[in-house]
Amino acid sequence: MRPAPGFLTTRQRRWAWLGFVLAALQAPVSAYLLPDDSWLFSVCVALMVATVIIADDAARRRPAAADRRAE
Repeated sequence: MRPAPGFLTTRQRRWAWLGFVLAALQAPVSAYLLPDDSWLFSVCVALMVATVIIADDAARRRPAAADRRAE
């Protein structure tokens, strides 16, 4: 059984991880430097990107569809 490909390419997956790390690191910095609650936006963006990465992981772990022409 081969694993199914995810919906993100390898390049898109790398960019998603980079975006997640940058947004996750920017949140505490902006919380420290800014008097308002704009840091919460960075947390929301990081959570959305993390959700996409997790969904792609789940799609990759699923077995590939079997070829049913052999029946």
